[in-house]
Amino acid sequence: MGALHEGHLSLIRRSKAENDRTIVSVFVNPTQFAPTEDFNAYPRPIERDCELATNAGADIIFNPEVDAIYGENPAIIHVPYVTELFEGAARPGHFDGVATVVAKLFNIVSPKNVYFGEKDLQQCTVIRKMVEDFNFPINIIICPTIREDDGLAKSSRNVYLSAEERDNASALYQTLFESKTRINLGELPEKVLADGIDSLTKKSFRVDYFELVNRDSMHPILEPNDKASLIVAAKIGSTRLIDNLRIVG
Repeated sequence: MGALHEGHLSLIRRSKAENDRTIVSVFVNPTQFAPTEDFNAYPRPIERDCELATNAGADIIFNPEVDAIYGENPAIIHVPYVTELFEGAARPGHFDGVATVVAKLFNIVSPKNVYFGEKDLQQCTVIRKMVEDFNFPINIIICPTIREDDGLAKSSRNVYLSAEERDNASALYQTLFESKTRINLGELPEKVLADGIDSLTKKSFRVDYFELVNRDSMHPILEPNDKASLIVAAKIGSTRLIDNLRIVG
């Protein structure tokens, strides 16, 4: 989607280290915007993105026009079950747009390895499920979330935070980390999650969800296991932030 930051650049560097050629797609995809979201307002600093991507090791930057990707009445890919909750519920049609454009890019570029950041955990799950179900001969490589010094996940949305909101935003990661620690010490997840929501609310967040889920299904679980992650989405001011943290690892 462009508006590259250090999280994106870390993916490019890893691809450069592990492959003969690295291709970076920069495409603001209209089909993944919900009706309430402004496609035209999304930042498109393409010259800056090209410079950053090239400096990070990109060999080719694929920046197609919308008309080159979509014709009239395009087919849409829907990945069931893993899209039912959380971001899928909050942004109807969003993951249909993600799955469709990623499938198109895969078919155009024919990559061997593709790299995604774990910050967008549900998106990673959707793409892995699509690749498995449609038998794409592609390796999906999920890379760790890149964070600021205070733990806040790198995101294009962070630029919309005021100075005060930015100071408070670090509470999102802090709450995830404290909750992970408590669950690993044996506390009941239900109580930990309730406390996490209460803590974030007191720090000026409006919480959409704070849950313990299985990463492979993106559905809530009652007890932690080796596939368990804490996920959160919350607004501070007008900016909606998402993050997650593995319980193990």
